[in-house]
Amino acid sequence: MSGHRTTGSRSTGPEVTTVHLVRHGEVFNPSKVLYGRLPGYRLSETGERQAKVTAEYLAGFDVAAVVASPLDRARQTATPIAEAHGVPLQVDPRLIESRNAFEGRTFEAGPAVFRYPAMWKLLRNPLTPSWGEPYTEIAGRMLGSVAEWRDAYRGRHVVLVSHQLPVWIARRALEEQHLWHRPDRRQCALASVTSAVYVSGELLRVEYSEPNGPTANAPGSVGA
Repeated sequence: MSGHRTTGSRSTGPEVTTVHLVRHGEVFNPSKVLYGRLPGYRLSETGERQAKVTAEYLAGFDVAAVVASPLDRARQTATPIAEAHGVPLQVDPRLIESRNAFEGRTFEAGPAVFRYPAMWKLLRNPLTPSWGEPYTEIAGRMLGSVAEWRDAYRGRHVVLVSHQLPVWIARRALEEQHLWHRPDRRQCALASVTSAVYVSGELLRVEYSEPNGPTANAPGSVGA
């Protein structure tokens, strides 16, 4: 439910715990490289503004912990959120971007690959996908992180800052949808917030908000 927010206050009713999965902001990438896990890719000026807007959106929640992927762009996005709540920024390697065989190139899995016969084999199974980290592995590590941080701060809010594909796969797994999908149909805008709401440890619903508005899943979005 885009734009819907759960309460940040504690209540005497059932124990409600919310884990917010935040996608990082826009990255400075003038060469349009599929950067994936490559080091050195940081937020653009727009990305820094997006991070602040998302921090403002989350400011009213009772956030007990802010945790980020080890990559620079995720930690940069998480920093203003952690500062707003007076908590240390923690890092969880399970939140890292997915592995991808096209990392470092200027094209991704799609029609452009047919110009490079040596890479055709990477397209043999888009349901896995054959060009990168299996969706099942992404789901496993992301849901493991969600569960651990949820259980560590029952009755409060936790923010996990990650990347587009891991966040989207986590959402599909939580909603018990098949993990393979069309990349251009991901609902995971830059600096967006996907929230898993638990009551007494059981998933009640998944919510989605775009504090910075929608952003297109344009070609070159791998590693975003």
